[in-house]
Amino acid sequence: MPIIAVYSGIFCKQDAVTKRVKDHTAFELIEDKDIVAKAGKLSGMNEGKLAQTFSSKTSVFNKFTHEKERSISYLKCALAEILCRDDIIIAGFAAHLIPKDITHVLRVCLIADMKFRTSVAVKERGLAEKDATKLIHKEDEDRSAWVKTLFQINDPWDASLYDIVIPMDKTSVEDVTTIIGKNAGKDILAVTERSRKAVEDFLLSAKVEWELAKEGHNVDVSVSGGEVNLTINKHVLMLGRLEDELKSIASGVPGVKSVETKVGKGFYKADIYRKYDFEIPSKVLLVDDEREFVQTLSERLFLRDMGSAVAYDGESALSLVKEDEPEVMILDLRMPGIDGIEVLRRVKKSRPDIEVIILTGHGSEEDKKVCMELGAFAYLHKPVDIDVLSKTLKMANEKVRKKKS
Repeated sequence: MPIIAVYSGIFCKQDAVTKRVKDHTAFELIEDKDIVAKAGKLSGMNEGKLAQTFSSKTSVFNKFTHEKERSISYLKCALAEILCRDDIIIAGFAAHLIPKDITHVLRVCLIADMKFRTSVAVKERGLAEKDATKLIHKEDEDRSAWVKTLFQINDPWDASLYDIVIPMDKTSVEDVTTIIGKNAGKDILAVTERSRKAVEDFLLSAKVEWELAKEGHNVDVSVSGGEVNLTINKHVLMLGRLEDELKSIASGVPGVKSVETKVGKGFYKADIYRKYDFEIPSKVLLVDDEREFVQTLSERLFLRDMGSAVAYDGESALSLVKEDEPEVMILDLRMPGIDGIEVLRRVKKSRPDIEVIILTGHGSEEDKKVCMELGAFAYLHKPVDIDVLSKTLKMANEKVRKKKS
């Protein structure tokens, strides 16, 4: 029997369908939470952060850390191991990670019109119609972002992604089960040697991608019969050196017979390829209402391969702390609205693991005393020597890393 992969809009009866198909076929049901848990065990990465991979919002620091891409590689590795088994149902976002050349997969999409989905939300969750509509739109944004990331397609219900698209507002759960069962038995979905080899290739590809991600690299990986092809899609000044490093890492993965590298279409764009250096600060939040100063500071840190995001007031900074989880903060004291000392107090209360460096042009000895008592890592004055600031940043980042290890 083929693998059954089900992807659904929220409030389209996915749980009822997958449960009924599971009972009808006696297949094992594998959901996103199961794959996230497996990926977490394999990688040591926090399961909550792995689950955020399916969200539409990408961290402002991602262009430096490649955290979303690394998370996807971990999820692929967990999924690839599962696909080596028979008689399974894959339900959720992870269904889209299954390569098209694995042909013994029945890809099913469950979707319905807004009226039907809203009525289900009101009935099952007790939501007001307005709140239900808002939630559905938010969930659809996540699904659109997910398929955009994987396939450069904006429509998560695009028929090209599936074998069957079933309108749940016109089809009962019982009828859906019958449709899935009927199509799963077709000869075209039979398990073949070629499709089995495609699973093996996917597993090896996921392992190579994993090993590259662990070293901070983000390139496209494809595998055929143990032959690995790596595609570099961002411009790099020393291409030969990068290719040698990529080949060295990939060739060390068991099962790899050969490694070839090439440049893709994106290589000729303005984006610069940057390996993620785990030792260099890449999740730095700069908080200062002097816009020209803080933008210049961000650029100077970028030239030193340090990734940063900018907030121009205390309220924005606290929002970024909550949503994007910086590791080190450089904070001014005198700002309109919520001042630096209050920001420091709130950050250390909610996220004590963030190291905060005070950088001010107006502070007093009393301010310094208060800040250090609140848990600031360092207290510096403007104008600051960029080398001194860089050194302080690296020490703060090292303290963060030691706490995490």
